[in-house]
Amino acid sequence: MTQRARAFAFLALANLLWAGNWVIGRALRDAFDPVSLNFWRWVIAVAVLAPFALPGLAAKRGVIRRHAAILALLAVLSVSIFQSLVYLGLQSTTAVNAVLINCAGPLFILLFAWLIDGERASLRQLAGFLVSVAGILVILSRGEPARLAQLEFHSGDAWIVLAIAIWGAYSVLLKRRPPELGGLHFLFVISAAGVLFLAPVFAFQVVQAPPRLPTLPEALAVLYVGLAASVAAYLFWNRGTAIVGANAAGFTLYLLPIFGALLAIAFLDETFGAFHAVGTATIVAGVVLATRK
Repeated sequence: MTQRARAFAFLALANLLWAGNWVIGRALRDAFDPVSLNFWRWVIAVAVLAPFALPGLAAKRGVIRRHAAILALLAVLSVSIFQSLVYLGLQSTTAVNAVLINCAGPLFILLFAWLIDGERASLRQLAGFLVSVAGILVILSRGEPARLAQLEFHSGDAWIVLAIAIWGAYSVLLKRRPPELGGLHFLFVISAAGVLFLAPVFAFQVVQAPPRLPTLPEALAVLYVGLAASVAAYLFWNRGTAIVGANAAGFTLYLLPIFGALLAIAFLDETFGAFHAVGTATIVAGVVLATRK
């Protein structure tokens, strides 16, 4: 296998592991509340990353102090809020719906690039944005226009849309991260900070409703989202991106909804309807229109 082929295998594997996180989030909806599942996910990730990140982190203390505000904001958006909203949405919508709505991520990046950085969108980008919004509406309405008129959406779908919007804001702000923090140190810092921000909410929920001990399959599923989806996938993604470049790697993100839909159909007995195909094709068409050179 050539180095380039191996790189795309790494990128595909990263998307497969991330897709598994969405399916497991749906499968564990009755076992964990969204905040608890997210909290334990990142506690596991921090524990695994600590031995590798801590030895060199002492030399980065000055960098972390100088950039504490942006690091805290990135941690809140990505670790604390984004994934909690995803798990919240998966409480009441299907994994198939959720991963297909996720296709609209690049459009929200364009939107927040305009809102945050003042990057003006071209007419083509605006047209692509509107086309993708139409695709999202097809999925939200389950292909029934009457639902659009009556605003009858599943609340879970709305949470997923909000989560993808949060991710768009995070992606735009990511360019402000301190370049002195390498990938491993940056991931550890925002993971640890995200856990700290989640801890008070988690503690409050534990006091209000003491959790039960998870079963062995449930505990293994949480280990998966902590180890595979949070650490291994990131490492595979970084390795593949370093070889083929960010632009080529970005196109592989469309494997995530494909993997996610297949896994949800195989393990959760979910269905893939005609409206899913129409909505996804419309979203992708809008993204291509808005982002192609």
